[in-house]
Amino acid sequence: MRALLQRVTKSKVTVGDRLTGEIGAGLVILLGVGAQDTDAELELLVNKIANLRIFTDAEGKFNLSALEVNAELLVVSQFTLYADCRKGRRPSFTDAGRPEMAAPMCDRFVARLRELGFKVETGEFQADMLVEIHNTGPVTIWLDTADLPRGK
Repeated sequence: MRALLQRVTKSKVTVGDRLTGEIGAGLVILLGVGAQDTDAELELLVNKIANLRIFTDAEGKFNLSALEVNAELLVVSQFTLYADCRKGRRPSFTDAGRPEMAAPMCDRFVARLRELGFKVETGEFQADMLVEIHNTGPVTIWLDTADLPRGK
């Protein structure tokens, strides 16, 4: 799984004229599910995001996690995080999870974050969405479970 995290003051996502999710201060999580991903990758990513110290303390240092600051989360599915642009001019998405596998995994990802106590809003899977992001810092972090240590 891959996630692009952006620390935000606020964010929202709309599909057409319909608001599907809106948050205040917290994180926008652009989430990509890979074709080979399992619940092990899901748990690894949920725990990393919840506990990653990317929020500032009173001294302005990155010492606080999303859990500690009660961050609000906006999760937007983003299969394009698996774009392979090494050949030609058109990206290949063969490494992205198929919708019948990726949609339920995105739902389980959101459910796990909610189980941890987060307020979580979402976009709409496979929809053409407009995402408004008010990145603060700016802070943008790339996570790929293929790069994260296991069993820690």
